[in-house]
Amino acid sequence: MRKAKPKKRQVLPDPVFGDQKVTKFVNHLMYDGKKSIAFDIFYTALDKVKTKLSNEEKSSLDIWKQALDNITPLVEVKSRRIGGATFQVPTEIRPDRKESISMKNMITYSRKRGGKSMSDRLSAEIVDAFNNQGGAYKRKEDMHRMAEANRAFAHFRF
Repeated sequence: MRKAKPKKRQVLPDPVFGDQKVTKFVNHLMYDGKKSIAFDIFYTALDKVKTKLSNEEKSSLDIWKQALDNITPLVEVKSRRIGGATFQVPTEIRPDRKESISMKNMITYSRKRGGKSMSDRLSAEIVDAFNNQGGAYKRKEDMHRMAEANRAFAHFRF
């Protein structure tokens, strides 16, 4: 490689829960640097999750973390060109990339949902992911299915 690796930036914890994971999620959720609006959407969505799942003994933050774990993929396929042919080679995902993929999928599929506000759509996606259903969970299952189907090419990874 020609250039040195860029240094990892330290993300500050969020003001309400004091959790770095929340700030990373809000950074993915944010449009045009409007961080306060993104925080407002996220906290409102967590309040709505708490009302929807009032029979759960977990806090809304724990429900959100469990939902993220449920939609986090373990393997993905990468295209590798070998001898003129392109193979879909299943590879394991680095932990920081796993977290990023799951957050992006949750936000993407909540944006595609029908609903009045973004906080409504995000809360619905969090509840679905917590219950192992919804668009983001289906995406994870599709990624795993693709990796399983191309398991014969796993020896091409290096």
